[in-house]
Order: sequence, then structure tokens, then C-alpha cells
Amino acid sequence: MKVKVQVIIESDGGTAETVENIVCLERGALQPENLGLTFAEAKAILAGAQKTMVDRQITDYLKQQACCPHCGRRRLRKGHHILVYRTPFGKFRLRSLRLYHCVCQPQSTRTFSPLAHLLSERTAPELLYLESKFSSLMSYGLSVQLLQEVLPIEDAINAATVRNHVYAVGQRIDAELGDEQVFFNDGCERDWEQLARPDMPLTVGLDGGYVHSCAQRSRKHGWFEVIAGKSVTDDGTSKRFAFVNNYDEKPKRRVFEVLKSQGMQPNQQVTFLSDGGDTVRDSQLYLNPNAEHILDWFQLTMRLTVMRQMAKGLSVAGTELREIALKELERIKWFLWHGNVFRALETMDDLAMDLDREEPTAKEVTLLKKLEEFETYIRNNAGFIPNYGKRWRYGETISTAFVESTVNQVVSKRMVKKQQMRWSQRGAICCSRSAPVS
Repeated sequence: MKVKVQVIIESDGGTAETVENIVCLERGALQPENLGLTFAEAKAILAGAQKTMVDRQITDYLKQQACCPHCGRRRLRKGHHILVYRTPFGKFRLRSLRLYHCVCQPQSTRTFSPLAHLLSERTAPELLYLESKFSSLMSYGLSVQLLQEVLPIEDAINAATVRNHVYAVGQRIDAELGDEQVFFNDGCERDWEQLARPDMPLTVGLDGGYVHSCAQRSRKHGWFEVIAGKSVTDDGTSKRFAFVNNYDEKPKRRVFEVLKSQGMQPNQQVTFLSDGGDTVRDSQLYLNPNAEHILDWFQLTMRLTVMRQMAKGLSVAGTELREIALKELERIKWFLWHGNVFRALETMDDLAMDLDREEPTAKEVTLLKKLEEFETYIRNNAGFIPNYGKRWRYGETISTAFVESTVNQVVSKRMVKKQQMRWSQRGAICCSRSAPVS
């Protein structure tokens, strides 16, 4: 059995103008391996159909550009050059003509190349999309291998080309954002009250992870922070975003545009949950007049658990002090759970006085230092500590556990755990910008 695949191009009047044979397939006795198309045959059909279409489109376009659109006079040719254009179904060397401008209209140059002006990027938008999407999920080298395996592009791309394309896409996305602002609460309360009834509250969680820097000089140095976030609506739909700390020039604008794309209004309630770090806290302020900022309960319990384990390790001679420390830490946790920051800080001061005794052991000094750091942390974030118990009983979110999947996808899976590679801040932020957000 023989199967011929052809491409027939018809004119606008419906008459066939071109019949191009793409491939001729032969089949013998039916076997599982020859049922339907093989992978190589499918790629050959795609490449052949693409080449036929591209050649015809280029020919028609150059014919349209042969005459002046104003006076109809035929333009003179100066010469031609080869233009390389990459598509998902092959790389093509196109013959680009250089024409003289018609004298009927004043022009800034004497000649121009219409095809070079039309195809200024030399890469098809769909190929850029595929490169950016897969490169945000795995390494550049694996992305190239995958694209070459499933598409008829052969050696048309390499890892360096994909990386440069991802950089360009990330910069283009960044350029489409508006200017960075400190305040995004425009208008007044009277105007906000006249808006339509908003949707249910938005819940936004932010968390961070650390990435190996390509400029690091040792294992202890050369890390930079990537902030990842997730915005969830009441119906469960979500969007993800990320930015590189100390490098991104528009972190607040980025978060604001994500919330705006989900229909956020000034009269809509938005709940922000974060770990209380300065970078995360500053990036979420003044984005919505009805915003509620909450410190992640997990961050509190994690720090208290560390101090509790340190208290259990106090020496036998300090048995009484160990019991006091464990009891006071439990009281601190109880006060924070109910949002009583004042009593929690008082209890920390009492415990600090018990630990700050004459001739303390090394473990007591370490626990005291950790307690003082925790007290400073609580004082800095006192305004973000609600009544967690009440929120939990009403089924409201009290931790950023739902953001862990985003951190794992954007940071851990792509940049740290799965891909043992070092990053520049520019490369990390461009990869984050071009990553899928839904």
C-alpha cells in the first residue's frame, strides 16, 4: 500500500495553482510498529507542509511589495540577501529582496528590505512560546533536546539560543508593565463605595527560596533570594508570580498586575500572608486599601519548635530551668495563637530574665540568643499577628502552606533541587517571568 501526502494551494478564485508532493508512504503487512504514522514520518510531513506554505507566502508577499502602493510604479531592485527564519517546524533560508523606494514619496533611506522589516525577530512567536515555557520548567539543554525530539527542527536551535530568547521574552514582559509606585491606592473612599459589588476575597501568599549564584566563590556565599507567590480566588483559581530580591525594579507593580488580572477592585478584600521578612512585607503594602496582612502561623510555630528542642537539651543541672523554659514557651505559643502579642512579649521578657543568670551554660546562652531574635521578630511584625484561633475556627487561611507548591515549582524544582546549576539574577528573573502563571 502506498499513501501520498500532498499540499494543494488554491487561489482566491478557488482554482488549484500549486500541487506539492510532501511524502510517499509505503506499508506492507500490518504490524504494531507500522500502524498509522511513525514519529519520523509525522515530522517529515510537518516540515514539508511548512516549507510549501512558507515559500508560497513569501512569494506572494514579495509580489505585493514589487510596486509602489501610492503611484503603482514598479520598484527597482538593488539586490537580495539570505534571511534565516526559525519556526517550530523547521529553519528556513529566505531570499529577501532589497528594493529602491519610489520617488513619489519622500523617504529617509533610498532602499529597504520589506521581508527583513516584516520578520524583524527571525524567530516565530510560537517557537519563542515553546522555548520559554519548557525553559521555565527544566534546563535549557533539556528543553533543546525535547524540542528537537518532537519537532522537525533538527539542529536549528541550541541551549545558548534558547537562553537568549528567554532573556528577550522576559525583558519584553517586563517592559509591558507600568512604572513602579509606592502607593497603588488611587482615588478616595467615596469613589470606591460607588463601584460594583466585588467578588469574594483574594488570598495571596508569598514565600522565598534561595538559589545558587553563578558568581559564588564558596558554598557559604553566593546565594540570592527568589520571592514566589500565589494568588487564590474563592472558586479555587490561582495565579503564580515570582521576582528576584534586590534585582527586580518593579516587584510591587508585578504583584499588583497579577491581582488586577484576577479582577481585584479597590473595594475588595485581599488577605496577604507572608513570613514577615522585610522584602516580602514591603512588596505587599499599599496594593489595596482593604488589604489585610497576616504573619504566617507556620513561621511562628517553626521558630517556637526550634527553641523548644533547644530547651529540652538543657543540662541535667538545669532541670528546673528546663521545665520553666518549656512551660514558658508553651504559654508564648498559646498567647500568639490567640493574638495576644502583649502577653507573649511579657512572657518572653520573663523567660529571658531566667536564662540570663550568672555562669550560664553554652546551651542556655544559645537559647537566650534565639529567644531575643524571636522577640525582635515578633515586635517587628506585631501588627500582622491576628487571632489565629478565631480565624482557624471560621475556616480562614492562617499559613502559606498553599504557596509551597509554587516555591517548589519555581525555585526548588527548576533552580535548585532538580537542576544542579548556578544562576545569574538576570537569568533567574527572566525564567520566572516567562514561566506559566496559572
